Amino acid sequence: MNPMKNVPKVQMTSPILSGILYAAIWLSIGALILSALLRWGSMHENALPAYSLIVHGLAALAGGFIAGKRSGQRGWYYGCLLGFAYGIIVLLISFLANNSGMSGRTLIMLGETLLAGGIGGMFGVNAKRN
Repeated sequence: MNPMKNVPKVQMTSPILSGILYAAIWLSIGALILSALLRWGSMHENALPAYSLIVHGLAALAGGFIAGKRSGQRGWYYGCLLGFAYGIIVLLISFLANNSGMSGRTLIMLGETLLAGGIGGMFGVNAKRN
């Protein structure tokens, strides 16, 4: 008798929430990689802001891909919505943790996540479901 047979599957119906979850997973992986490179690699602390923008872009791209795939239609819309929500969440956490305000770098990050989420959503909506 298989004990996994009676376990109910959990499925998120909102494409934005599932995209945020996947974006958070990618952000966590990227943060761990950056931390390892900072600690054991030759990366210097002054290069961290540029690499963190790359990590945020990749996280928004992955989240937008999932949001577009889950929505099945209007991938750019759901991807951009995901990118905007992701950027606002990161800015809110940054403000609450470091008491940092808006600057040119935060606006660049918000625009980058919006664009990367939209591109990911366009690719996601065109990905075939198996």
